[in-house]
Amino acid sequence: MPNLVSKLSSNHERFLADLFPGDDCMLTEACRYVHGMDASRLRGEVLAVTRPRTREQVEELLRFAQRERIALYPRARATGTVGGSVPSVPGIAVSLLGLNRILDIDERDFAAVVEPGVVTAELQREAAGKNLLYPPDPASSGFSTVGGNVSTCAGGLRAVKYGVTRDYLLGLEAVLPGGRVVRFGGRSHKDVVGLDLGRLFCGSQGKLGIVTELTMKLVPRPEATASVLAGFGDLRSAMDGAASVFRAGILPCACEFMDRATLAAIRLGDSLPLPDAAQAALLLQVDGSHACVQSELATLEQALGESGPLEIVSGTGDAETAIWDVRRRISPSSFNLRPDKMGEDIAVPRSRVPEAVEAAHRIGSRLNLPIMCFGHLGDGNIHVNIMYNASWPEEADAASAAKREVFGLALDLGGTISGEHGTGLTKRDHVANQLGEVERGLMHEIKAAFDPHGIMNPGKGW
Repeated sequence: MPNLVSKLSSNHERFLADLFPGDDCMLTEACRYVHGMDASRLRGEVLAVTRPRTREQVEELLRFAQRERIALYPRARATGTVGGSVPSVPGIAVSLLGLNRILDIDERDFAAVVEPGVVTAELQREAAGKNLLYPPDPASSGFSTVGGNVSTCAGGLRAVKYGVTRDYLLGLEAVLPGGRVVRFGGRSHKDVVGLDLGRLFCGSQGKLGIVTELTMKLVPRPEATASVLAGFGDLRSAMDGAASVFRAGILPCACEFMDRATLAAIRLGDSLPLPDAAQAALLLQVDGSHACVQSELATLEQALGESGPLEIVSGTGDAETAIWDVRRRISPSSFNLRPDKMGEDIAVPRSRVPEAVEAAHRIGSRLNLPIMCFGHLGDGNIHVNIMYNASWPEEADAASAAKREVFGLALDLGGTISGEHGTGLTKRDHVANQLGEVERGLMHEIKAAFDPHGIMNPGKGW
C-alpha cells in the first residue's frame, strides 16, 4: 500500500472548497460517513466529498491529489456489492453525479456520447426515443450509472445475446493522476491503431484514472419482444430445457434460471405463477421483428416442452411485465430466509452450471445455511447468495467458510470468482487463487504507468 495522507490540513480543505464551490465540496461528518459506504455495507474513512461538474475541475483535483499524495475514490450511485468504492485508506470521495449529461445520441453513427454520471436506464430511454437500443442491462440499470457499469464491466440480463459493457465501449476521455488528459477511441466502430488502452478502463474499478466522457455503441431497437417463464420439477430438467432451446437454434436475448431456494424465498413473501411442485425455473426472452418473435416463441415453447415443464407462462408486450416481476422480486425476497447476505457472482463454463449449483447446495446443507443460486444461465454467470444471521457468530463463520468453498468450486470447474461485480474489497484476498504472481505483477506495472503514486482507489482487487 502506498504511503498516502491520512488527514487533510486546513490548506487542503480550503483548496477543495475553492475548487468545488457550495455543496460540491462536503466536509461535514454526516456527508463523509454516507460517502464511505456502498451496497456491500462496508465502510471506510472519507476525508472530504467532492462533486466535479467539469473536466477542468477533475484535472485540477488530480494534480492536487498527486502532489499531496491523497487517495481518490471515484463513485457514482454506489450500487456495487463488493466494496469497490469504499476507502481502504482515508481519502477523498469523488462523486461523478455532477457529470450527468447525455451529450449526443446519433442514429447515423449508432453512438451515444455521455458523461459517466448518466443513469443507465436514462440512456436506454433516450436511445429508444430514436429507435435505438443500448443493450447492457444490469439488474441495477434503473439507478446505476454508465460510468459505474464501465468501471465494473457490468453484464446483465441481455448478455447472452448482446454481450457485456466492454462490447459497447467505443471510446473515452479520462484524466490521469497529475492532471494528464487522455482520449482513446471514438465513434468509429473499428479501430486497430495501437494498443486498446481504452478498454483497460472497462473493469478497472477506478484504479487508473477518472473517466469524464464515454462514447458507447448503440444498435437498432428490436420491433418486438416475448418472454417465457417455465417451471420444472427439478434443476436438471430446467437445464435440459435451456439446452433444448439452444439446440433448436434460438439465441434468446435473456436466459435466466432460479433454483429451489430462490423460488422458496419468493413464495415466503408472495405468490408465483408456477405450481408449488416447481423446484426450478427458467425465464427467457426473445426479440426481433413481430413475425420473427412469434415464430421463435413457438419454437422456444416446443423446445422447452421436451424437458417436461410443469407450467409455461408466456407473454408479449405489456404482458411481459408480470413475468419479469418474478426476477425483480429475488433480491428483496432473499431476506425472507435470513437477515444477512453474502451475494457472490461466480461464473463457470455454461455446460458446468448444473454441477456448480448442485455443489453449492451441498455446501449449504453441510454448513446448515440456505444458499440461493440464480442468474444468467446463458453465459454461466451464477449469483450465489449465502444467507445467514450476522448476529450469530457460528452462522457468520459458516457463511465465510461457504464463500471460500464457493470460490474454490468456481475455480475447480474452470470458472472465475467474479463474473460481473468485480473484486473490490470483499474478494481482494481471493484474487491470488485465480491469478498467478506473474499476471498480478503485470497488472501492477500497468497501473503504475497510469498512476505512479498509487492514489487511485488503492487497495482494491489485485
